[in-house]
Amino acid sequence: MTHTGSTTFPTTGAARGDAGEDGPRQPASFDEVIDLVLRQGLGERALFGPAEPAAGRSPEAALRAARRAYRAMARLTHPDVAPAARRADAANAFARLTELWEAYQLAAGAVPGSRRRDRTGTVVFGRGRATTARPRAGAAMGAARGGPAGAADGTGDRFTYTVGERYADGDIATLYRVARTAPADGGPGGPADGDDPPYVVKIARSAADDDLVAREAAALRRIARLGDPKFAPYVPRLVDTGRFADAAAGGAGRRANVLGRLDGFVTLAQVRAAYPGGVDPRDAVWMWRRLLVAVGHAHRAGVAHGAVLPGHVLIHPEQHGLVLVDWCYSAVPDPAEGAVVGPHRGAGPAGFAGGRGARRPGRGDEDPSRRIPALVEAYADWYPPEVARREPPGAATDLALATRCVSYLLGSPDPARLGAGVPAPIRRFLGGCLLPAPSMRPDDAWQLLGELDDLLGRLYGPRRFRPFTMPRPTR
Repeated sequence: MTHTGSTTFPTTGAARGDAGEDGPRQPASFDEVIDLVLRQGLGERALFGPAEPAAGRSPEAALRAARRAYRAMARLTHPDVAPAARRADAANAFARLTELWEAYQLAAGAVPGSRRRDRTGTVVFGRGRATTARPRAGAAMGAARGGPAGAADGTGDRFTYTVGERYADGDIATLYRVARTAPADGGPGGPADGDDPPYVVKIARSAADDDLVAREAAALRRIARLGDPKFAPYVPRLVDTGRFADAAAGGAGRRANVLGRLDGFVTLAQVRAAYPGGVDPRDAVWMWRRLLVAVGHAHRAGVAHGAVLPGHVLIHPEQHGLVLVDWCYSAVPDPAEGAVVGPHRGAGPAGFAGGRGARRPGRGDEDPSRRIPALVEAYADWYPPEVARREPPGAATDLALATRCVSYLLGSPDPARLGAGVPAPIRRFLGGCLLPAPSMRPDDAWQLLGELDDLLGRLYGPRRFRPFTMPRPTR
């Protein structure tokens, strides 16, 4: 979740290379970006403008202009489109731009109209932890997940959580370490309570997105209640939900989720940045298999993730663990207790309404929880067509997005653009999961996993552990 999402498509401004009246200069060529970023080593202020807008200019306008500048430079230096002889320079510049953009957003605020606030010291009052615990699989993963099993259900003991330092950023929310937790009634607490417990608290940067935080909590509760406990390590553990008083909003109550901390994990976006030419297919396949398990686990509980994207898939390189995070975009196509996410079932009302941190499908007369509530703009072209048609997602929806992730890891989100280093049978397999009509795509993650295993067996023989490492970044 170091991935920070964008909220709107780039708008037409000054011509490239010219200084527009509403923003910083946008370089006009690949060589110009390389010169500014690598040779001159300019910082985020010089590239994107000051984080504090000039007098008479709104923070929203400054952020929009900075985003246009970043996107223009990112498009020019993306390794997928750079000249073959310059891909090393492109990868270095693209990685550096990403770091600088994240630094700019930390200073300026990643959501238009909302400044990044330091929540350190805020006290979140929990609603109540789960009263029952379930056995969990994977001892190696359990240590990283933090604390006992179960999901907050609002019926257990009540705790307070003191917000600590920033831990990670998501598309619409920031995660903070929990500096301290204590029973609300002053009791002794449990073994994971006290100072620096293994938890994070997730707070939407805009109060307008608190409903997405609540949606995530509902999805994780449903998966914990209806899912197979042996696959529980593939999703975040909802420790508690709570509320806090937002001083910046006049003391208004805000939502927060308390989650198990995931130390040692990296996103697929970070993996791809570390391997700009693409990950070796023999390494990508274990991530692929585990991602299908995570998706299949949720689908059996009746939950569609809705945003299986590189920033939402975390892996543990050494332990080969995987966790599918950020369930704010999830949907429950059929709310019946025993329902599963299966074949695509049809259309809903068309049209989109304006965004609030992400572009949102318009609300119809039916239950909005059945549909994906928002799109992550940075990956808008990854979504399959049924999402734009505002149809409830089927299993094929998440599987198409998962396929894009794997293809992206291998070198390009479009399997047709993958190089000869990716075996042709894998390229064809990926392409078959991305056909336009959902009825033509795979709609069962577990069946797809079996078919993938058959393919991998023919290509690589019996499965064996293959160590995977993340290279140290070079500056």
